[in-house]
Amino acid sequence: MKLIIATRKSQLALWQSEHVAQILKNTHQIEVLLEGFKTKGDVLLDSPLAKIGGKGLFTKELEESILRKEAHLAVHSLKDVPSFFPQGLVLAAVSKREQSNDAMLSQNYKDFLSLPKGAKIGTTSLRRKMQLLLLRPDLDIISLRGNVNSRIEKLKNNDFDAIILAMAGIKRLNLDKQVNFVYEFSKDELIPAASQGALGIESINDEKILELLKCLNDENALIETSIEREFIATLEGGCQVPIGINAELLGDKICVRAVLGLPDGSEILKDKRMIKKNDFKGFGESLAKEFIAKGAKELLKKAESMI
Repeated sequence: MKLIIATRKSQLALWQSEHVAQILKNTHQIEVLLEGFKTKGDVLLDSPLAKIGGKGLFTKELEESILRKEAHLAVHSLKDVPSFFPQGLVLAAVSKREQSNDAMLSQNYKDFLSLPKGAKIGTTSLRRKMQLLLLRPDLDIISLRGNVNSRIEKLKNNDFDAIILAMAGIKRLNLDKQVNFVYEFSKDELIPAASQGALGIESINDEKILELLKCLNDENALIETSIEREFIATLEGGCQVPIGINAELLGDKICVRAVLGLPDGSEILKDKRMIKKNDFKGFGESLAKEFIAKGAKELLKKAESMI
């Protein structure tokens, strides 16, 4: 049998798809091919993500290729995948998670506190912007789109004092070798995006295909990301609003951190909980409902009006 993976053409997306292809080849001794596509998010680089539609920007074209039977599955950064799937498609697997925290890359400043007043920081994410301004209201947060290499180039050209990227991408592409300093934020400093660091494998709802993809599943990643995605789904939030949610398995317990608010950091709701591992089902939804009771929906509407 031959499997075809639909993938974006960026360096990181290709790394992720090759990684999944290798596991499938090694497990089943089958041929696995990659088919590259450009998504709307890859083409529209002039506008902030929040203004052009948020989630689904990096997945729709890949999903359509599966529905047209041009591919059997697609490999996504799970944080880019909407909570609900087109008819006929399912989340077939969540693979072992890479580090889920954020990091600051800089040529001149070794850590966050050493940044000068008014330093120019590049990031696409409103979630990061909100939390960075909460920590350092003096910073100048500037929208930064484009692939990883173009972002690194802008940093090296001194367009920015620092840029913020996910540690998962930094590790997968060895980006730490390309810059002078990498400062890792703790999850208390910057709460990550839902499913950050995890790969989501989407496929047609076919028993034979799903059986082949089972080998990609990681139980811990499934537990953590199910809490996070449930939280986002209940709040009906996407990339266009500043929301952070991270569940971290620590033995038989799970540490859950959540934050949402206005992009300028002037108003936020934040919480941190420790729950038993066995209590994970439904926790994302119940935590989101607590946030809603505290005015989360109104705050997110206000956040949307500020974009």
